[in-house]
Amino acid sequence: MSQKILIVDDSALSRRTLRRILESAGYEVVEADDGMTALELYFLEKPSLVLLDLVMKGMYGLDVLVKLREMDPKALVVVASADIQSSTRNLVDAAGALAFINKPFVSEQVIAAVEATLAEGVTGETN
Repeated sequence: MSQKILIVDDSALSRRTLRRILESAGYEVVEADDGMTALELYFLEKPSLVLLDLVMKGMYGLDVLVKLREMDPKALVVVASADIQSSTRNLVDAAGALAFINKPFVSEQVIAAVEATLAEGVTGETN
């Protein structure tokens, strides 16, 4: 049984790129293009992991991260962003993200972050 990953990004190109990377590695993919849809899909689809963009229309990714962690303290979240500032990473870490990947996406980095985060979740070493 393949693991399900929820991609949350308002960029159709980013979602397509991540979908291609993840499906080629054998993962099932569900997509949301905004924060509210992401929260609904997380509840309905119960994905193993969430790949979350920070800058989106409607609800900022950091707010989505906080809400996800309130809904499910064991939620496995990887933030995907072009924002490389250390202050942003500190905020993301404090809010409960388990990993951070940079845009533009590099297949090997995406898969490595996903596999490492899923492994952490299996061993129960999440935040």
